Amino acid sequence: MLEASLERDGAIHKVSLLLVENAVLAFFYDDIFKIGTLAVSTPSLREGGPGTSSVLLGGKYLIAARALSERVAATFNKMSIVSINTKLSEGEALRLYASLLDKARSGTSADSASSKD
Repeated sequence: MLEASLERDGAIHKVSLLLVENAVLAFFYDDIFKIGTLAVSTPSLREGGPGTSSVLLGGKYLIAARALSERVAATFNKMSIVSINTKLSEGEALRLYASLLDKARSGTSADSASSKD
């Protein structure tokens, strides 16, 4: 499992990625691991083209969930299932968690907080 975390304003924001043979499950959350809005995405069939995505469950963070799901699918070229549960605003959550996704993928911690987990 790939993970990264970042402490900001007293809250710890985390991403956990579970890579399986044909998919990536990504969990974006604050402090406590909780399931939130769920989105699924498939990678594009052609290089640089758009993939297909849909929100499966939830009413908050619809845009962020789809955008992160599409990003995970494109990054790993696999189907992705994404959960996002946060108290941040949607735009702020998308920026912060996209950055944490890059950190987790590269295998570097976002800050020293992730080494304490």
